[in-house]
Amino acid sequence: MTRLVSLAAAALSAAALMPAAALAQSGGYYSATAVEAPKKASFVTQNTIWKCKDGVCSAPKTATQDKVMCERAAQRIGALSAFSVGGAAFDAEALAACNARAK
Repeated sequence: MTRLVSLAAAALSAAALMPAAALAQSGGYYSATAVEAPKKASFVTQNTIWKCKDGVCSAPKTATQDKVMCERAAQRIGALSAFSVGGAAFDAEALAACNARAK
């Protein structure tokens, strides 16, 4: 009986993690494309870990406002040519405001 409970708990845990794993494989909730490819493969803003590959950096969803996440990424990796949140791209005005904080 104990094994059955353990197997059921493991199955529920795996099912709960599937959406997060799928999002991680797609690049994360936030996506920042730098004008110049970042020199590092990862960086941290506040408590958020960003991973970079082929000039695009991504991070998981946080409670921080989207515009603040964009500004923090720009502060760390420089001007951005694109920024998206959950697959929705920032418009030109929002991106320009974000890039005003670039290093």
